[in-house]
Amino acid sequence: MATASINHNSCAAVAGPQFQPVVSFPTVEQVTQSEIAALLSLRNRARLLAEQIAEAEESIQARLETHASVESGEHTAELKEGTRRSVAWRVVAERLADRLYGDGRGEGYCERVVQSTHPTSTVSLIVC
Repeated sequence: MATASINHNSCAAVAGPQFQPVVSFPTVEQVTQSEIAALLSLRNRARLLAEQIAEAEESIQARLETHASVESGEHTAELKEGTRRSVAWRVVAERLADRLYGDGRGEGYCERVVQSTHPTSTVSLIVC
């Protein structure tokens, strides 16, 4: 039976000298207090602008709801009315119909449930 012997010193000679990669990190600029102050100032201005936009939209929408006219010109403003029935009721009705009447036999029941739900009305301001 032959035994193999490994000379640990010879492995280092075969592998060569240990390689130590040189890692250089780019210099990173410091975040200044003026940059932070500028960001906070921008956030405050954005918040104030959002409030002003909401107030302007509410004012225009309220006047249009009382049938105010819009001056003719390049831009338009109008109210868009919509209604929507909750789609969740159909899913609930279908599950209940399946339990009560069996698969596929409760379609009339579903239609009655959906027809008896009251649609939700929405009014949106459209400005172009």
